[in-house]
Amino acid sequence: MTIPESSPHKRLKAAVLVAGSWGTALASVLASNGHEVVMWTRGQAQADEIREQHTNGKYLPGAQLPSGLTATTNMDEALRDAQLVLFAAPSSAMRQVAAAAAPMVARDAVVIHATKGFEIDTLERMSHVLAEELGRPQQEIVVLSGPSHAEEVVKKLPTTVVVASEAEGFAEKAQDALINSDFRVYTNRDVTGVEVAGAIKNIIALGTGLSDGLGFGDNAKAALITRGLAEIGRLGAAMGANMMTFAGLAGVGDLVVTCTSPHSRNWRAGSMLASGLSLDEVLHRMGMVVEGVRTTRSAKALAARYGVEMPITDQLYEVLFQGKTPREAVESLMMRDRTNEL
Repeated sequence: MTIPESSPHKRLKAAVLVAGSWGTALASVLASNGHEVVMWTRGQAQADEIREQHTNGKYLPGAQLPSGLTATTNMDEALRDAQLVLFAAPSSAMRQVAAAAAPMVARDAVVIHATKGFEIDTLERMSHVLAEELGRPQQEIVVLSGPSHAEEVVKKLPTTVVVASEAEGFAEKAQDALINSDFRVYTNRDVTGVEVAGAIKNIIALGTGLSDGLGFGDNAKAALITRGLAEIGRLGAAMGANMMTFAGLAGVGDLVVTCTSPHSRNWRAGSMLASGLSLDEVLHRMGMVVEGVRTTRSAKALAARYGVEMPITDQLYEVLFQGKTPREAVESLMMRDRTNEL
């Protein structure tokens, strides 16, 4: 049951690190729920814009942010007395941001991350990175995921997500802080499954962007989504996930929305690659992190570690890093040896 918008939340001080599109959207949810929310960003101009104009034009153009939402470049100011700390840094920056924040994060603060990817060098999930850097048990870290474009969340369009923690009480605290009539939040204890699904779906979205960019139609896109879900499930099972998670919001829900919407950075990047642009040109034009690119490297390494077959990931790796054309990659997938679906 969702909490009616008029129902009071227990007022918290919340810190959100950093001020990209997703961090800003989640900060907006928290501020709309009556919490005191301070975002941390490295950019003084961005902090001034959020604080004075209540906008974040680079990442969420046209969106008006709640007046109670503020921002600072001083991490200590953001984290001081924070009862909830939400990390939304890119996977490549998570360890650095967490290490800087660690001395200032209160021991009893609820820690949430909303980042979908693996650490390239270690192949660790973000909950592990945060646990290591913050010096707290991994089961206390909460993961937020699910089908949720920042552009829609900030407009208060109906959205449903999941928060996962091995210690269910921590997930329930996150649920209480975030849930409202526009933003429905479920809990889950399968942190591994939620993190694996959130990371790998970005790779599949690159693939559907490529397919759409080549004009291959809905049949091909449906096939990529379906077989992509099979890849997510195989890797997740090998890493100890609950297979039911992949039938839920963090699995098929997030996969569908990311693979079909122009809001998706990964879908847009794949479509641009299909037009003939190089990866460097695509990333330059995007101007924002495309997590699926880094995750393709990580997933290929994880597939080798766990002995898991991931043909879509393999073909995208060749497109991104070995010069294979998108059309050749699709042909390679279609010409694989015949096999049983299950």
